[in-house]
Amino acid sequence: MTPMATQLSPKRVHEQPTIPDRLYFKIGDVARICKVETYVLRFWESQFPQLKPGKSGTGQRLYRRRDVEIALEIKRLVHGEGYTLSGARHALGAVRRAEQQSRLPLAPGEPAKRLDKAAAIIGSARAELREIAGLLASHEPQMPRRRPRMTSLHASTESLFPS
Repeated sequence: MTPMATQLSPKRVHEQPTIPDRLYFKIGDVARICKVETYVLRFWESQFPQLKPGKSGTGQRLYRRRDVEIALEIKRLVHGEGYTLSGARHALGAVRRAEQQSRLPLAPGEPAKRLDKAAAIIGSARAELREIAGLLASHEPQMPRRRPRMTSLHASTESLFPS
């Protein structure tokens, strides 16, 4: 046996980048986190149905944390493990199916507790909005003061450029 054959192949250690604690990420932010170009992310969106960022009113892609995690997993599979895009798509689908099957059914009464909690949060928000509306309605709207656009010329000088 050669010395190479007796050595164990080193496992690839993949550093998982830290994802900032934010609700939404722009495509440039996700590209920096994943260390890929933005066009790669746009291509992955067309190839992986799991990767579907939302869009803002101006058409800007807005990725959620789950989308960033999926992009990182795609990168790990394709760039780190050597999967083809088809193989990575299949692997991600298998992971998603396993996650869905492993979810436990809710305990009796759990949906009602969730609804009660949601109703309490909505009620609190509604009360705050009423308070804000009352504050806004109590103040008289004031017209902004207008400044003169040009200063008047002094009567003593006829010229725009005094000497």
